[in-house]
Formats: sequence, C-alpha cells, structure tokens
Amino acid sequence: MTGSPGSSGLVLVLNSGSSSVKYALVDPDTGERPLSGQAENIGTSGGSYHDAITRIVDHLDDKGHVDLAGAGHRVVHGGERFSDSVLVDDEVLAAIRSFSHLAPLHNPANLAGIEAVAQVRPGLPQAAVFDTAFHQTMPPAAYRYAVPQEWYTRHAVRRYGFHGTSYRFVSARAAELLGRPPAGHPSGALRLVVAHLGNGCSAAAISGGRSVDTTMGLTPMEGLVMGTRSGDVDPGLLGYLAERTGRSAAGLTDALDTESGLLGLSGASNDMRTISAAAEQGDERARLALDVFVHRLAKAVAGLAASLGGLDALVFTAGIGEHSVVVRRRVLARLGFLGLAEDPAANAAHGRSTSGRISLPGPVQALVVPTDEELMIARDTARLVAARG
Repeated sequence: MTGSPGSSGLVLVLNSGSSSVKYALVDPDTGERPLSGQAENIGTSGGSYHDAITRIVDHLDDKGHVDLAGAGHRVVHGGERFSDSVLVDDEVLAAIRSFSHLAPLHNPANLAGIEAVAQVRPGLPQAAVFDTAFHQTMPPAAYRYAVPQEWYTRHAVRRYGFHGTSYRFVSARAAELLGRPPAGHPSGALRLVVAHLGNGCSAAAISGGRSVDTTMGLTPMEGLVMGTRSGDVDPGLLGYLAERTGRSAAGLTDALDTESGLLGLSGASNDMRTISAAAEQGDERARLALDVFVHRLAKAVAGLAASLGGLDALVFTAGIGEHSVVVRRRVLARLGFLGLAEDPAANAAHGRSTSGRISLPGPVQALVVPTDEELMIARDTARLVAARG
C-alpha cells in the first residue's frame, strides 16, 4: 500500500485522548483514507499509549507496505508560542509539556501519543498541529481579559481559542465556494463567521483567512452552549455555589464541564438529534435546551460580525452544524437583520457530506461546509516534512 502517484507518502494522523487513540491513514494529495479506526482501553487493564500505537502500526503492517511520510498529531494547546504547525523535536516536546496546565485533559495525552510513536517507529518524522495556533492572529482587544496584568504576564491568562485546524479548512473551502480569495479581492477581505458545532462548540470571526475573534477562551469551556459544557456563565457563580453547596472549585468546574450544556438543560441527552426530536414531541426541557442553544449561537454570530465590521457569509460545520437542519433554520431566522434568509430546499439538501449555500441569494450568504481536520493535519505534516528536505 503506497501513496497516490506523485504523493510524498501517506500520513498517519493521530488524535490521542485520555482513553483512546483515533487514527487515520491519509493521502495528503487526494484526501483518501485507506485505513481509519480507534484504539481503546488506554489507562485501563494496564493499557498504554505505547500498546495502542503498537497495535495501530501492526495493523498498518498487516495491510501491506505503507509508505509513511510522517505522523501528524492533533495537539490541543500551543500557548502563545506556536502560530503554526511544527515538526517535533526535543524543544517542541518540552514546550507542549509546559502548556499542560492550560489543557490538563488533553496535552498530556497528546504528548504521550507523540512519545509512543517515537518509540514504535524511531526516525519517523512527526508534526504537532495545534488547535490554538490559528487564533494567534487575534488582536489584543480580542484575546485579553480585563483582569489584573499579573494574571496575564505570570499565569498566561488570556483567550486562546480552539478548533483552529477546522477553521483553517472550512474557511478556505468556503472561499472556494463563494468564488472569493480570502484576501486581495476588489471588494476587500472575505469576512466569515464560522460556527463549529459539535459536542464542543465555538464560533470564530475570520477576515482574509485570519482569525480576528473567537468564542472559546483560556479553556474550551468558554463561549457557546455545548454538549456537556456550560459555555459562558457569570464568574461569580463559582463562589456563590461553593458557599451554598460546600462543593470545591474543582468539583464545580467539573460540573460545568461534564454535567451542563445541552445535557444539563435537557436532563436527558447531550445529543442534538435526541433533543430536537424530544422538543418536537413537546418535551419542555428539550425545547428549552434548543432555545438556549440557538439564542446563544445567534447572539455570538452577531457579535463576531461586529468584530469583522460586517459579514459576507456565515458558515456551519461539524456534527450539529452539518446535520441539524433545525438549528440552521432557527439561527438564520434570528439573523435576518444581517441580510440572511433561509432557502428551505437548499438547507434540507446540504450537510452531512455535501457543501453548499443554504440561504437565499443576497449580499450575505449562509453555507454548510463539512470539516476535515484529519486532512489538514496530513497536509501540514507532508508540507513540513517536504520543507525539511
């Protein structure tokens, strides 16, 4: 099994989580995936990242010769240091480790995956592709919090933003669909608000292909209502509930991360499909969950349009964004003042695996663009390996 004609080789794309490693073998030229899957049971029954990576590599070898150009890893947090993907070396490993306190559930697992590949396939080039890197173009007015200066200078408290790899792919694809280069067009830089709506949700203002604002912050808990995360809440809530309930800050933070969002509001599910169906059947809590989700999303889109100084297109992506006709319809209905109006037939037709316009023709468009973070990671890895020579 080799890459396509003219390919520099296939890339093993890895997303190492706390209990599993998702993997895909990706051709960076064509986007084809000869293999993909998930290695489970990490951290249980003696399982380790080394064991998981070994199983993955053995699985590749079982399928025949694989011409690997390198391995590309999703790394959640790159701090302020990384504004692009990089080839992994000892200095990069140390930096990823130093950011672990900013993403304690993610960076240690991402790091363990990189170290495991180095053990199982010594000498294979590896790239780190950071969720935060895309947002390093935000201006200070967008990324700084109004908190004591020392919190920023000593503790790195600021907005970082996430889902950057998805935003890069989706914003470039949206520009193609609109027939507009991101920058350098006579009518000016292309102004997009992209809504990445999955179990984790965020939205970003993108001008000329560069992030200028986003909803997630220091952690992936800030911003929109998500599957199990609250999104924005009053910071005073933690002190109030600690006093009223006796729960620790860590316990309350965990509740905001794992017991809130759509799950907390509906009392039944974090899955928008289940919630939408229940709301249609008259379930009041499900209806409230849907209402709050749409309200907060529409409010965020309008605010991000202000950060752009106008809007050319709103783009929906990721699980909910690609699959929920209802969410898209209701958000567009709230944003008519921006010049958006749903095309019902187009909205019903697009999503899942198809890109396209879902709004009526006009100066401001709404699109659905399926994301492909794995392909972006593969392309970055191939680019960095080729540049190394």
